[in-house]
Parts: sequence; structure tokens; C-alpha cells
Amino acid sequence: MGDLTNCVTLNNGVTMPRVGLGVFQVEEGEAVVASVKAALEFGYRSIDTAAIYGNEEGVGQAIAESGIPREDLFITTKLWNSEQGYDTTLAAFEESMKKLGLEYLDLYLIHWPVPSKNEYKNTWKAFEKLYNDGKIRAIGVSNFKIHHLEDLMSDCEIKPMVNQVEYHPRLTQKELHAFCKENQIQLEAWSPLMQGGFSRIRR
Repeated sequence: MGDLTNCVTLNNGVTMPRVGLGVFQVEEGEAVVASVKAALEFGYRSIDTAAIYGNEEGVGQAIAESGIPREDLFITTKLWNSEQGYDTTLAAFEESMKKLGLEYLDLYLIHWPVPSKNEYKNTWKAFEKLYNDGKIRAIGVSNFKIHHLEDLMSDCEIKPMVNQVEYHPRLTQKELHAFCKENQIQLEAWSPLMQGGFSRIRR
């Protein structure tokens, strides 16, 4: 339980639990509701979902039924690639909030940079608006490499607080880690156990 309540402080002063439950590939409905409720009962306080996962409603239902005070939870969701752009981002955020049944979000991430769309800067401006409007406690990105971060930060108003990337013993991303540390961007791991593959590595 102690490890589950251990937090890191982001560059804007918001505290984020170091360990959380990600619901990638957890089916919408009873499966995700039961999974999230069980995790919360066990002591998890950070839940990570995304629009593309298709299970935001179930996550929201589990949160509502858990009886845990909202301020004790840290909820993350992510904007999908097809919704990038200023106006589409604002609309997608409202849709995610409706599904989650929340009044505010703890962390909102751009799921992928998608340079072919060349929209992540406009998307980020929408993130900044949502943050400044008090609808999100922290904003960040996911799967951004150093050059994406440098480009984004070249003219942004608010620096990303988090960069969520694949990070595990077989993919340590040392240069990216060092860059994020130097720029006070918290590196957050997805697939820290290689989606179960780490346990199958021969010793």
C-alpha cells in the first residue's frame, strides 16, 4: 500500500502517484468496472485510460461506485490522433469528460505526436486553454521524442508536465530520460513490465 501512495511532484506543483493502473485492452463494461474497482479497493489511486481504449464510461462508473473522494484520485485520459487540432481537441475533451462523469481531469495527454498531421502544436494550444480554464490539473504528451518536445516547447506557453512513453528494462530511453529530467518533464512509463513479457525473460 505504501508504494501505491508514493507520489512525484510535477513541474506545476501537482502531485502524481508513482504507480497506477492502466486499462489498455480492458473491455468496456463489467470487465473494466470490476478491474478499476478492485484496484481502488486494493489501494491504487491513479487510473490511466484513453479515448481510443473505448472504456472511459466504465472507468467513470467504477470511480463513481468506489465511494473514494474525488480529490484522492488521479485520473488520466488521452486525446486520440484523429481528434488533433484546436477545436476538435476541445470537443474531444468534453466527450471524454462526459463519458468519465468528471468535473475536472488530473492529467490529459496527447496520445501520439502524429507529425504527418502537423497538428500537435494547435492541439497543445487547446490543452493550454483547458488547463488555464481549470478543467485539467496537469497537461502532457505521450510517445513524444526529443525533437517533438523541442518543437513543441519552442513557442508554447506552458511546458508539458509529463511525457508518457514505453519504458522498461529492455527499453531504457536514456537520452530521452535525460532530456526530460533536464527540462523538468516527468517521464512516465507505459508497459513497464513489457506487457507481461518481463516475467518471461530468461535469467
